[in-house]
Amino acid sequence: MTERVRVAVIIGSTREGRFGPRVAEWFAAHARRRPELDIDLVDLAETGLPEALTDPYADTGAPPPGPVGALAPRLAAADAFVVVTPEYNRSIPAPLKTAIDWFYREWQAKPVAVVAYGRDSGGALAAAHLRQVFAEVHAVTVPDAVLLPRYWELFAPDGSWPKPTADREAALKTTLDQLIWWAHALREARTARPYTG
Repeated sequence: MTERVRVAVIIGSTREGRFGPRVAEWFAAHARRRPELDIDLVDLAETGLPEALTDPYADTGAPPPGPVGALAPRLAAADAFVVVTPEYNRSIPAPLKTAIDWFYREWQAKPVAVVAYGRDSGGALAAAHLRQVFAEVHAVTVPDAVLLPRYWELFAPDGSWPKPTADREAALKTTLDQLIWWAHALREARTARPYTG
């Protein structure tokens, strides 16, 4: 039997009236249908992470702020991550960037998938920015992403979200398949030889 894969699905927007929880729940509902996956939904709006980042490399001996210490074990326990993000001004929300920057080893040598939503680009620019950011903390972003252009138009007549389409379903399946493959491959690699980057 293959060991289960623990996936942290991170809601990257904290704004009032945000759409991120709907997108995250949609993705998580599909992911939970995969019997090999355990899903941990991490809502940054509920974590209480400090907005101001202290120098993570300063050797002060002081423990990290309480919310940082509380979230660290959840991220460390994950084999893989899915980041759900809107696109703000051609990039990602500031709280998401700060949340990534608060941690380092928790991300290392683990795969990250991006689910982005926005105007006409569907969040493609935010996804591209996230690839650069995660490369710096030695995480591996999977090749495909789920992009949702003009997401406000994706409601079905009954108010449910999103309207089912072959394109979205195919993108979600491909992204999940890649994430699971990379999660197994990198977990086996970390077990055989601890990552020291």
